[in-house]
Amino acid sequence: MPEPERDDTRALTVVMHTAFFVLLSASVARYLARHADGPHTPWVIALSVLLAVLYVLGPALGTRPTPRRLTWLGLVVAAWALLVVLAPSFAWCAVPLFYTGLRTLPPRAAIPLVALLTALAVAAQLSLAGWPDPNVLLAPPAVAAVATTVFIVMQRQAARRDALIDDLVRTRRDLAATERREGTLAERERLAREIHDTLVQGLSSQRMLLQAADRLWDTAPGTARDHVRTAAAIAERSLAEARRFVHDLTPADLAEGGGLLRALRAVAERETTSSLTVRVHTEGSPPEPLPAPVESALLRIAQGALANVREHAVATTATLTLTCLDDQIVLDVTDDGRGFDPHTRTAPTATGPATDVPRPAAESRGHGLPAIRARLRQLGGTLTIESAPGQGTALSAAIPLEPR
Repeated sequence: MPEPERDDTRALTVVMHTAFFVLLSASVARYLARHADGPHTPWVIALSVLLAVLYVLGPALGTRPTPRRLTWLGLVVAAWALLVVLAPSFAWCAVPLFYTGLRTLPPRAAIPLVALLTALAVAAQLSLAGWPDPNVLLAPPAVAAVATTVFIVMQRQAARRDALIDDLVRTRRDLAATERREGTLAERERLAREIHDTLVQGLSSQRMLLQAADRLWDTAPGTARDHVRTAAAIAERSLAEARRFVHDLTPADLAEGGGLLRALRAVAERETTSSLTVRVHTEGSPPEPLPAPVESALLRIAQGALANVREHAVATTATLTLTCLDDQIVLDVTDDGRGFDPHTRTAPTATGPATDVPRPAAESRGHGLPAIRARLRQLGGTLTIESAPGQGTALSAAIPLEPR
């Protein structure tokens, strides 16, 4: 039960208990004032004391209809009924007893009890009046009906409110668990992209260079040593990426300072080999500073796209073009490689939100393009891929920016 509701119930209980003892004391005082020498006086006093003691013990038994609580309620009602028979003025104590019965019993059992208490009260008042007074005959049943209806309605409303609160708490708990699961899955996906764009690409480049060095070791040892030195440089860079990855997952090129343009030039310099030349161009002035997520995403997209060029395109030249507009920044990666049919092997050429572009079967075999799409999707960007067999490939990633 919520704390405010518990406080309200406690306050109502205190008021009812206080009213009961006030009415019991008034009834005893009235009886002694008028019938101090009556034959039933000792019994009335004894029953009054017994009723007071029983009522004091009630809160210790709780409010649930346990056998002990039901026995206690039966003794209270019996003591009160005997008092009403001996002294009709004790009928006024019926009102607090209504509340006690309604709190203890379910409605189907509490309503007959209230009816019985009301009938005894009416009979006692009629015996005092000496004639069938309509006010005495009708007022107590009306008061009992109103009090019972109000109590039952409020009890049902409280039960519905408690059920609603339980549902809200359960829903909130389930939502929190779902958000934790989604956050975990999103973080795992992000880490997978980071690993693919750093360690996996570096290891792939090293493998290709070392394989090439092994083939040329006897026929062209100078070229083979160049490949080995390049592989060593890539290994050193991968190690730096791994350390940075463990530290805070920030791209090492960006962590060195100088902004996105310098980081792209560093990537182009590393990717340039004897068989592939990578250039960097800019159009427009990039806003300084760019949001960190945008810089990181564009750098990783460039790394992923160049990895695809190196592994699949058989190209001699690749170009990174950074175009800065008022409302977006665009990174184009073009190559003069063998190209492919995007309708059958990878993403279609239509431009649209990264979340809306279909994913053909061939794309699902690798992590490069899906990782690029995932990064753009997180930033509300779009991806365009244009290619044809023998005509190279152009990849364009656009990310919206806040207006300057």
